[in-house]
Amino acid sequence: MLIKVRRDTLIILLLAFLLIVCGRVITYVAYASTIQEEQGVPITGVQIKGNDVIPLETIKANVASSGLREGSYIDGSMLHTTKRTLPLTEAVSDAKTYAMASTIPGTTARPITAVDIKIDNTTGIVTVTVVEDFSRVNLGNSTTTNSNSTNSYYRTTSSG
Repeated sequence: MLIKVRRDTLIILLLAFLLIVCGRVITYVAYASTIQEEQGVPITGVQIKGNDVIPLETIKANVASSGLREGSYIDGSMLHTTKRTLPLTEAVSDAKTYAMASTIPGTTARPITAVDIKIDNTTGIVTVTVVEDFSRVNLGNSTTTNSNSTNSYYRTTSSG
Protein backbone atom coordinates (compact mmCIF):
# COMPACT_ATOMS: atom_id res chain seq x y z
CA MET A 1 0.00 0.00 0.00
CA LEU A 2 1.64 3.14 -1.19
CA ILE A 3 0.46 6.61 -0.20
CA LYS A 4 0.64 9.12 -2.96
CA VAL A 5 1.77 12.58 -1.82
CA ARG A 6 2.18 15.45 -4.18
CA ARG A 7 5.51 17.16 -4.31
CA ASP A 8 4.24 20.61 -3.20
CA THR A 9 2.49 19.07 -0.16
CA LEU A 10 5.72 17.34 0.82
CA ILE A 11 7.66 20.61 0.54
CA ILE A 12 5.12 22.45 2.70
CA LEU A 13 5.29 19.73 5.38
CA LEU A 14 9.09 19.80 5.32
CA LEU A 15 9.18 23.60 5.70
CA ALA A 16 6.71 23.44 8.60
CA PHE A 17 8.89 20.84 10.32
CA LEU A 18 12.00 23.01 9.84
CA LEU A 19 10.23 26.08 11.25
CA ILE A 20 9.14 24.16 14.33
CA VAL A 21 12.64 22.76 14.91
CA CYS A 22 14.25 26.19 14.40
CA GLY A 23 11.81 27.76 16.86
CA ARG A 24 12.64 25.16 19.47
CA VAL A 25 16.38 25.63 18.95
CA ILE A 26 16.10 29.43 19.20
CA THR A 27 14.04 29.15 22.40
CA TYR A 28 16.60 26.81 23.95
CA VAL A 29 19.55 29.00 22.95
CA ALA A 30 17.83 32.10 24.35
CA TYR A 31 17.13 30.33 27.64
CA ALA A 32 20.63 28.87 27.89
CA SER A 33 22.32 32.20 27.17
CA THR A 34 20.52 34.18 29.90
CA ILE A 35 22.58 34.95 32.93
CA GLN A 36 20.83 33.91 36.11
CA GLU A 37 21.27 36.46 38.88
CA GLU A 38 21.30 35.06 42.35
CA GLN A 39 18.39 36.86 43.94
CA GLY A 40 18.25 35.11 47.26
CA VAL A 41 15.23 33.28 48.65
CA PRO A 42 11.94 34.18 46.95
CA ILE A 43 8.86 34.52 49.14
CA THR A 44 6.67 31.64 48.04
CA GLY A 45 3.61 32.20 50.20
CA VAL A 46 2.00 33.68 53.29
CA GLN A 47 0.27 31.45 55.84
CA ILE A 48 -2.14 32.92 58.39
CA LYS A 49 -2.81 31.12 61.68
CA GLY A 50 -5.05 31.92 64.63
CA ASN A 51 -7.73 34.01 62.97
CA ASP A 52 -11.39 33.31 63.65
CA VAL A 53 -13.38 36.31 62.48
CA ILE A 54 -11.15 38.39 60.23
CA PRO A 55 -10.91 36.87 56.72
CA LEU A 56 -7.57 35.51 55.50
CA GLU A 57 -7.62 37.82 52.48
CA THR A 58 -7.80 40.90 54.69
CA ILE A 59 -4.79 39.90 56.76
CA LYS A 60 -2.83 38.74 53.68
CA ALA A 61 -3.48 42.04 51.90
CA ASN A 62 -2.33 44.03 54.92
CA VAL A 63 0.82 41.92 55.34
CA ALA A 64 1.51 42.17 51.59
CA SER A 65 1.48 45.95 51.80
CA SER A 66 4.61 45.75 53.96
CA GLY A 67 6.48 43.95 51.16
CA LEU A 68 6.14 40.37 52.44
CA ARG A 69 4.37 39.01 49.36
CA GLU A 70 4.98 36.67 46.47
CA GLY A 71 7.40 38.20 43.99
CA SER A 72 9.65 39.66 46.68
CA TYR A 73 12.84 37.95 47.73
CA ILE A 74 15.12 37.88 50.74
CA ASP A 75 18.83 38.47 50.22
CA GLY A 76 20.61 38.14 53.54
CA SER A 77 18.98 40.64 55.88
CA MET A 78 17.39 42.71 53.09
CA LEU A 79 13.97 42.36 51.50
CA HIS A 80 13.83 43.21 47.80
CA THR A 81 10.41 44.07 46.38
CA THR A 82 9.44 45.29 42.94
CA LYS A 83 9.35 48.88 44.23
CA ARG A 84 12.02 49.16 46.89
CA THR A 85 14.65 47.49 49.03
CA LEU A 86 14.36 47.61 52.81
CA PRO A 87 15.78 45.82 55.84
CA LEU A 88 13.97 42.60 56.71
CA THR A 89 13.45 43.69 60.32
CA GLU A 90 11.68 46.84 59.14
CA ALA A 91 9.43 44.82 56.83
CA VAL A 92 8.53 42.44 59.67
CA SER A 93 7.71 45.29 62.07
CA ASP A 94 5.62 47.00 59.36
CA ALA A 95 3.82 43.73 58.67
CA LYS A 96 3.00 43.38 62.39
CA THR A 97 1.62 46.91 62.47
CA TYR A 98 -0.44 46.40 59.31
CA ALA A 99 -1.77 43.02 60.48
CA MET A 100 -2.90 44.53 63.78
CA ALA A 101 -4.76 47.20 61.79
CA SER A 102 -6.94 44.53 60.15
CA THR A 103 -10.61 45.14 60.84
CA ILE A 104 -13.72 43.02 60.74
CA PRO A 105 -15.31 43.69 57.34
CA GLY A 106 -17.98 46.35 57.55
CA THR A 107 -16.85 47.61 60.96
CA THR A 108 -14.01 49.53 62.53
CA ALA A 109 -13.38 46.86 65.17
CA ARG A 110 -9.76 45.69 65.40
CA PRO A 111 -9.72 42.46 67.40
CA ILE A 112 -6.09 41.47 66.69
CA THR A 113 -4.05 42.20 69.80
CA ALA A 114 -0.81 40.33 69.04
CA VAL A 115 1.02 39.25 65.88
CA ASP A 116 4.01 36.96 65.46
CA ILE A 117 5.73 36.71 62.07
CA LYS A 118 8.24 34.00 61.21
CA ILE A 119 10.06 33.71 57.89
CA ASP A 120 11.60 30.42 56.79
CA ASN A 121 14.81 31.45 55.01
CA THR A 122 15.11 28.13 53.15
CA THR A 123 11.60 27.84 51.69
CA GLY A 124 10.52 31.47 51.72
CA ILE A 125 7.24 30.81 53.53
CA VAL A 126 6.01 33.63 55.76
CA THR A 127 3.93 32.43 58.73
CA VAL A 128 1.74 35.04 60.42
CA THR A 129 0.22 34.00 63.75
CA VAL A 130 -2.45 36.35 65.06
CA VAL A 131 -4.27 36.52 68.39
CA GLU A 132 -7.82 37.85 68.32
CA ASP A 133 -9.12 39.15 71.65
CA PHE A 134 -12.63 40.54 71.73
CA SER A 135 -12.54 41.51 75.41
CA ARG A 136 -10.76 44.77 74.57
CA VAL A 137 -12.64 45.56 71.36
CA ASN A 138 -15.11 48.42 71.40
CA LEU A 139 -17.86 47.23 69.12
CA GLY A 140 -19.76 50.50 69.46
CA ASN A 141 -22.82 48.88 71.04
CA SER A 142 -24.74 51.73 72.69
CA THR A 143 -27.71 49.62 73.80
CA THR A 144 -26.30 47.99 76.91
CA THR A 145 -28.48 46.73 79.70
CA ASN A 146 -27.76 46.67 83.37
CA SER A 147 -27.70 43.06 84.50
CA ASN A 148 -28.47 43.95 88.12
CA SER A 149 -31.69 45.72 87.24
CA THR A 150 -32.93 42.82 85.12
CA ASN A 151 -32.10 40.33 87.85
CA SER A 152 -33.96 42.40 90.44
CA TYR A 153 -36.92 42.63 88.07
CA TYR A 154 -37.13 38.84 87.83
CA ARG A 155 -36.72 38.48 91.58
CA THR A 156 -39.54 40.86 92.37
CA THR A 157 -41.98 39.39 89.87
CA SER A 158 -41.32 35.77 90.80
CA SER A 159 -41.62 36.28 94.55
CA GLY A 160 -45.01 37.95 94.41
